[in-house]
Amino acid sequence: MPTLFSRIVAGEIPCHKVHENEYFLAFLDIQPIAKGHTLIIPKKEVDYFFDLDEEVLTSINLFAKEVAAKIKKAIPCKRVGIAVIGLEVPHAHMHLVPLNVLSDIDFGKPRLMFSQEEFAQIADAIREA
Repeated sequence: MPTLFSRIVAGEIPCHKVHENEYFLAFLDIQPIAKGHTLIIPKKEVDYFFDLDEEVLTSINLFAKEVAAKIKKAIPCKRVGIAVIGLEVPHAHMHLVPLNVLSDIDFGKPRLMFSQEEFAQIADAIREA
């Protein structure tokens, strides 16, 4: 059975895309811990991030670097943090989170709520950066 993320890649479930290429997709997290919180996934379904082959692991990090630059330009922050957790969805993914203080990347804190219009505006700002 395809994962939630594979269904997003297939276009079965909508998302707020911020960047995409042939191999990877970046889209806003629907339960963000910070404005601009973005998920990076390989389009090929692999459960565990560190099971990605070396070429894909290298490429996803270079892709994430591009996305992080866009996030930093679009969302006022000191840095863009990265987290690989992998417990939420059985599809390799990384979180890019705009940071101003260390606690900005605390996944235990309450999630932010945005309207679909606000998500669209945030995604547009990152895409255009």
